[in-house]
Amino acid sequence: MLIFDKSFLESLNPDEAVWLDHFFPTCITPLFFIETLADLEKEVRRGRTPEQVVGGIAYKTPDMQSHVNPLHTSLLISELVAGQEVAMDARIRRAGGEVVQLNDQQGMVYRMSKEEEAFNRWQRREFLDLERQIAKVWRLSVSGLDYSGAYTLFNKLYGSIRKPKTLKDAKEIADSLIDLFQEEISLRFGMSLLNVPTALHRTVVNRWADLGKPPINKFAPYFRYMYTVELFFYLAIGADLISRVRPENKADNKVDIAYLYYLPFCKVFASSDNLHERTAPLFLREDQTFVKGPLLKAGLTKLDVHFDALPQDVKAKGLHAFAADPPLDDSFFVTRLWDRHVPDWRKESAERKELSPEAQKALIELVNLISKEAQPVELSEPPKISDLQYIHVSRQILPKKGKWMRVPPNAL
Repeated sequence: MLIFDKSFLESLNPDEAVWLDHFFPTCITPLFFIETLADLEKEVRRGRTPEQVVGGIAYKTPDMQSHVNPLHTSLLISELVAGQEVAMDARIRRAGGEVVQLNDQQGMVYRMSKEEEAFNRWQRREFLDLERQIAKVWRLSVSGLDYSGAYTLFNKLYGSIRKPKTLKDAKEIADSLIDLFQEEISLRFGMSLLNVPTALHRTVVNRWADLGKPPINKFAPYFRYMYTVELFFYLAIGADLISRVRPENKADNKVDIAYLYYLPFCKVFASSDNLHERTAPLFLREDQTFVKGPLLKAGLTKLDVHFDALPQDVKAKGLHAFAADPPLDDSFFVTRLWDRHVPDWRKESAERKELSPEAQKALIELVNLISKEAQPVELSEPPKISDLQYIHVSRQILPKKGKWMRVPPNAL
């Protein structure tokens, strides 16, 4: 599972974007969606219209293996108020699933999200008036953030605690401060820092007390993680380790930091942003990798050149026919990422058997049957994944993107 920021996707050409989508399931953050939309209200140079810029980004956005992650604030509130678990182990998180029944088998169907439908429209340069208004509000919201109050507050704080000299220091101090405060005070301060609605604070504190006042990292692990990111940001602002001034033609640094809220949901984070390069590694688990955008772009380019050398009749069969896995040669950067994060892929590749034409046909018929005839059912509790017979995800994809035919002709 890979997360990317807008700066990285913008650096790719369409052919490189095809290989990103092909070899990596991607978690699309709502921040990427909003930042892209905001370009509708951005002055564009070189004679291109905002519609052309946004349409170009939408064209390169992964659509084959991508999943739009729920907004971090909705995950935070559901964890704090309802105790809903927020898995932070790179599992796919997808909202809006519907439990359905087909004959005696029960499954889950995911329709296209509003964000996915929007990206499909944007590829055609179609934008709703509502989206234009959202874009305008977003541009205004990140164009004049004032950190003077926070800067003064945290500078005063440095009279009683050590002032960080590096970003690593700021991360360590953030962790220690959260654990140093009396737990109820820390819980309330964290909710205020993260703008949890004040009306919910008493409900959250009461639930925490009813559970025996457990440590915050046990009570709400995702809240604890976001709390650390937020406190780290303001400690770094106060110590002049992160600029308070918005760079020209760039979103506020707070927007870039917000991408870190989604790190628990990926194995690889790819970004061409300098602030991400400096901060993201401080928050990654040992099983995660930060990749500089230019490095991954070069790796995707190398794949494109490698597979483009194949005969035309082979390429016409679709990517899965000749590139189900990356090359075995570990001189390919993408191959090395697979070796690190999918350690059994070489063995599975060697043992994989091709589906017969009959099996492929039967599979397509089953997918169509689920899509058309499975009926919604109401349950008192959501089913466990292990109890489901199938999961069906609806998508609209471009059969051809860039120069690549992505699906075999018989699948169209």
